[in-house]
Amino acid sequence: MPPIARPRRIVGVSLKMYFDLTSTLSYVRGVLQLDGDAWNSNVDLFVIPDFVSLTESQRILESSSVMLGAQDSHWEDKGAFTGEVSPVVLRQAGAKIVEIGHAERRALFGETDESVAKKAGAAARNGLIPLVCIGEKTHYSIASAAVGAAIQECKPQVTSVLAAVSDDQEVILAYEPVWAIGAKEPADPDHVVNVTKELRKLAAGRSGVTRIVYGGSAGPGTFAKIAEGVDGLFLGRFAHDIQNLKKVIEEVGGA
Repeated sequence: MPPIARPRRIVGVSLKMYFDLTSTLSYVRGVLQLDGDAWNSNVDLFVIPDFVSLTESQRILESSSVMLGAQDSHWEDKGAFTGEVSPVVLRQAGAKIVEIGHAERRALFGETDESVAKKAGAAARNGLIPLVCIGEKTHYSIASAAVGAAIQECKPQVTSVLAAVSDDQEVILAYEPVWAIGAKEPADPDHVVNVTKELRKLAAGRSGVTRIVYGGSAGPGTFAKIAEGVDGLFLGRFAHDIQNLKKVIEEVGGA
């Protein structure tokens, strides 16, 4: 059987709630300067600022190929949902990607596989790419047990999303073991590869592009060790230094 064609590689960063408005826009301008680096490396690049910064970030990035993302979305297009943001508005503001289901939101705001899937479906039907965070909470010291537990925990997270999104629409799955988020080191490369290879099988047969990225203390040298299983990296605070983001783009493009 010939090898399955892999999608184009991708690198992105979320700013969470670390920056103020001025710092956010300054950072987005820095990301704009990396557009050529990403293009030359054959890597898609995205940045996810806060909601308030979206429209001005879009203005900054409109002449580039950098994709703009949002950190969350509601599952309804409109209605009496105080404090929520509609996927329709996000699309109008220039977003192309919506991050959904991060471990922080699952822990702090009670998001479930069901609500995450509903949000993913809403994003997709509005022409946005759902970037869905998945990952296991439990970590075992024995490698085989760790991989098995991760697959078991992540499988319903993936299948619920794929059931909610049309087969022909793009989805990005961000594999972030909860125990690796904010850790000093990323998850063991063999663990990441074994888990993501199994999760990729769940998307077999989809006509839409399905990309898998790794997040969880990712940084320099991470991608080359896990490239067999993933299509890119989803970065956090490490990439808040633009030069670090530049290094990762070059590594992902050259691996």
